Amino acid sequence: MNITKFFLNSLPRPALIKISLWIHPIIAFLLKGHQFTDPIDGKSFRYFLPYGYGKIRYNVLSPSTLSLERHRLMWLFLKNKTDFFSAPKKVLHIAPEQCFIKLFRNQQNLDYLTTDLYSPLADVKADILNLPFDDNSFDVVFCNHVLEHIIDDKKAMSELYRVMKKGGFGIFQVPQDLSLEKTYEDFSITSPKDRAAHFGQYDHVRIYGKDYFNRLEKVGFEVYPVNLSSELSAELLNLYRLTENEIIPYCKK
Repeated sequence: MNITKFFLNSLPRPALIKISLWIHPIIAFLLKGHQFTDPIDGKSFRYFLPYGYGKIRYNVLSPSTLSLERHRLMWLFLKNKTDFFSAPKKVLHIAPEQCFIKLFRNQQNLDYLTTDLYSPLADVKADILNLPFDDNSFDVVFCNHVLEHIIDDKKAMSELYRVMKKGGFGIFQVPQDLSLEKTYEDFSITSPKDRAAHFGQYDHVRIYGKDYFNRLEKVGFEVYPVNLSSELSAELLNLYRLTENEIIPYCKK
């Protein structure tokens, strides 16, 4: 076993998660290789880092951008299926992911604004249930892995629809179990321990099923579930460390 892998494997599991946030440039240098590639920045590594709440997933966190599977899938979708990187767009990014903020802010074609209720990374502190923006303000709205935390997700979805311009689009990724016909939620479950047991994470209030797309449609969106991974070879899925059959909820107004 090489010294880098020995060092990582010797750390407690929470430390494996935190270390990438503090010294990830050093780790990225140590892990340089040719086995796996982060499509966001094009850098390649011998392996990716582990990540997870409670249940650790191995070889999923990019050492350079700190992207996960869903981030890399979204990047490929935006790059290959939209004009996000070429046409002028006003963008609202709710709960902005660290792997995207600097890259999107530096895009000359984008008027890019971030918002979150708690994150110090956000430009505007705001509650998704009452966004402080005018109707029809944004060409693009991103809101990923947020709605599963919100009890009144219908109100949150309505706010996403309200602030989006007609003709605009959004991507609203959530943890989704496509084996469930109907979303599983029980608001009597309130303790962090019980929520983790029922919904997969201590601060989640539901697990979305196939009806997630119907929920978005009920507030007005046209929803196009995109299985981009089905268009990629097994070799590319492994190279980019993507999850097979993960769906991108691409929504238009």
